[in-house]
Order: sequence, then C-alpha cells, then structure tokens
Amino acid sequence: MVRILEASAVQAVEELLARRREENREVELRVAEIIADVRAKGDEALCRYTALFDGCHLRPEELRVPPEEALAATKEVGAEFLAALEAAAENITAYHRRQLAGSWLEAGRQGLLVGQLVRPLKRVGIYIPGGRAAYPSSVLMTALPARVAGVREIVMVSPPDHRGRINPHTLAAAVRAGVTEIYRLGGAQAVAALAYGTETIRPVEKIVGPGNLYVTVAKRQVFGQVDIDMLAGPSEIAVVADGTAEPRYVAADMLSQAEHDPLARALLFTPERPLALAVREELERQLRDLPRREIAGEALARHGAIVVTRDLGEAVELADRFAPEHLELMVRDPFLWLGRITAAGAVFLGPHAPEPLGDYLAGPSHVLPTGGTARFSSPLGVETFLKKISLIACSEEALLSMAGHIAALARVEGLEAHARAVEMRTAERKNRR
Repeated sequence: MVRILEASAVQAVEELLARRREENREVELRVAEIIADVRAKGDEALCRYTALFDGCHLRPEELRVPPEEALAATKEVGAEFLAALEAAAENITAYHRRQLAGSWLEAGRQGLLVGQLVRPLKRVGIYIPGGRAAYPSSVLMTALPARVAGVREIVMVSPPDHRGRINPHTLAAAVRAGVTEIYRLGGAQAVAALAYGTETIRPVEKIVGPGNLYVTVAKRQVFGQVDIDMLAGPSEIAVVADGTAEPRYVAADMLSQAEHDPLARALLFTPERPLALAVREELERQLRDLPRREIAGEALARHGAIVVTRDLGEAVELADRFAPEHLELMVRDPFLWLGRITAAGAVFLGPHAPEPLGDYLAGPSHVLPTGGTARFSSPLGVETFLKKISLIACSEEALLSMAGHIAALARVEGLEAHARAVEMRTAERKNRR
C-alpha cells in the first residue's frame, strides 16, 4: 500500500524526483531499428510491424480508414456518448478560441517597422492509443485545438485490434473533431511513417498526442525531422490538502491517475497526519472493488506516497517542486495559494474540481507535461499548432541612423560582410547628398 513519509519531506520528494526518469537503452535501440526499417521499406514495414505487434494482417491499401467507415462508426455508438462528445467538443473549442493570437505590425522609431506573422501548420499528425482500449477524449483534446488554430490536414494514427478495427468511439470522435485522414497504425512505426512518409502516408510537420514508451522514444528520435509536442511519461497527480479536505475525495482522485498505469504517480502533500491516515484507509477501501485494482495498487505501492509536511506552506512548496502533470489544491482557500504555484500542467481548485473534469469536459486540453517538464513547458493548445514569422521593414533614414551600431556589433563578432552590407547602403545615401 501507499507509503506515508514524514521524517524528511524534502528528502522524500528528492527521492521521488530521482526515480522519475528511467532510461531504457534496449528500447532506444529497438525504436531506432524500427524507424530505419520504415524509412527504407515504407508500407511493407508498416504492415509487417502491425502484424507482429497488433496481430492484425493488413495490405498497404487497407492501412487507411475509408471516410465511410468512420462515418458509420457514429451510428454504432450510443446517443448518450454522442451527447457527451458534443458537450466536451463545445467546451474544448470555446476554451481554445480564447488562445488565438493574431499577427501584428508596429511602427518603431524613424521608419523602422517590426512585427509578427502567425500562421498555422499545414499538416499535423495526432497519435491516439488504441488496440484493446479507446481514448476518444484524446482525439478531441488534440484535434480540436489544431482545428481552432487553422490546420487544414489532421492525420490520426491509432493501433487496430486483431480484426483491423479502430474502436468506433474513437472514430466517432475523429469525425466530430474534423480529422481528415485516419490510419490503422500504432507504435514507433506509426511515428516513423508520420515523420518520413511512405507510399501511402504523406509526412506531417508535427506529431502530437500521448503514447507508450516506444511511441515516446520514437517521437524523441524523429524530432528535428518534424516537431513534436512533448515527451509524455506516466500519468501524475499531486494533491495538496489541509484539514478541510474530504478523505474520500482525495483517495478517489489519487486512484483516478493510479489506474492508468503501474508507473503512474499519485501523491498527497498534507500537514495533517490524521488526514494522511484517513486517506490511506480510503485508498485501501476504494481499491477493493476497482476494476483496475491490480494496476492502481501496483502504482500506489511502487510510485505513490503520502508526504506529511510541517505546514501547508511546505506542502505547496514541495508539490510545486514536483511539478506534476495534475495538481489539486484541496484546501480551504485554494485561490489564496494559487500565487505560489509556478510548475504544474493543470491546477484544479477546490473540492468540486476533480482531475477527471479536466480529462473530459472542462475545456483545456488534457495533453499535459509530465516527468517534471511542467517546470519549463506548457499544455498542448492552439500555440502548439501555430508558427510565428518575424517581420522587419526599414526606411532608408532609419537604416542610416542605426548603421553605426550594426557595424560595430558585427565587427566585434568578426563578421565584416555583415558590416559592409549595411555600410554599402548608407554610403550611397551620403554620396547622394
């Protein structure tokens, strides 16, 4: 069961941070082989790996899901699911429309114009885990921000089951989100196909979306050929709670992430030892009838912890230091402590904002930085699918006024041609006077 740590809370967090990144050299080498094979043999390699890893034998022409098959999936799923899908899609779209940034051009001194063009990427790939599971929410959380950004071609890859089918709920979400191409394809081979292209699949400019270790390693290895959103690790939740927190809620929210993966991290930071004991009891009780109790139990035992701190301030500080994917402030006045938070993928405020609210319906994308990368990176959003182009225009008078500074800086750096490119123009101006 989950540990209670209180001898040295700071040391406990350092231990948790140190255990986060576990390199796997064998996976790195195997993924490199798969990527090289796909680059060399294209569709033939994709079909071979799909048979090997997914137990599904496809011909190259069967890799792409026909539009009519995706549309038919919307009739297979229930009305309740479609209503939930629509509600989620509306909230996600509305939230991301607020993130849109426009181009701008501004006049500077003496005829200098500077600005920025904002342009959407043309073609992006979204990876959606599949096979035995269905993640329609991840389709919405990746494709809809891309649509809001103005991306015209959204290419979805998702592993098929042994019959070659992608879950109809996933396909229905793809239709609602405006995905333009769908392929029965998963794993490192799917990432390679999106990055380099094959006879059937044209390459994309960016790959986003969560996946297993092989997918994550593949995204890292193709970065540079294409852009990626982030390197996703195991799911994480950190709850900061005081004496007002309901132990049942805290335990339920910790389990909501622990059930994802045996490697998931579920942590509680609290200065209240009675709460710590009550939450541990609740975790044991709620685990008993949880369908994924073996996965959640292993996650709690291996990577979970209840950290008892000196006071609430230390609890907030240590949670922020952990920089979790999901951070819940289950305290009397969560907005009072929000100003102390500098590193988290998403923050959930108060007892009625459980983590699953963010996973499915609130609006912000649930594709969030993990593994401590929230210290320097952001959730997937509209900006993920936009690029910025700098604009510079200059009058002859403005260039003349700045020429001396430019030349001085260029010559300090040993770049004489830079200096001459400016001085040539200013000399002509002086000669005309």
